[in-house]
Amino acid sequence: MKTRIKEVRARYDLTQEELADKVGVCRETISLMEKGKYNPSLKLTHDIAKALQTTIDDLFICSRRISFSFQGLTILLILIFSNTT
Repeated sequence: MKTRIKEVRARYDLTQEELADKVGVCRETISLMEKGKYNPSLKLTHDIAKALQTTIDDLFICSRRISFSFQGLTILLILIFSNTT
């Protein structure tokens, strides 16, 4: 899952370590989330959004792949949901 955590964290001049301390996880967890390699629990997403004074929708970019065939063609749709400002 792609995130905007690094971008939003930078607004507050917070290091990964500082954000991790605020939400009770290790720095590596924040690093993995920023790289899209860790899917956090709903509680952790809520805690991070609260610590960064934003919403969950603002932090996470969800995507979904849908493929189907139509008249012999395979069509792949990639839907990306993001609440950017």
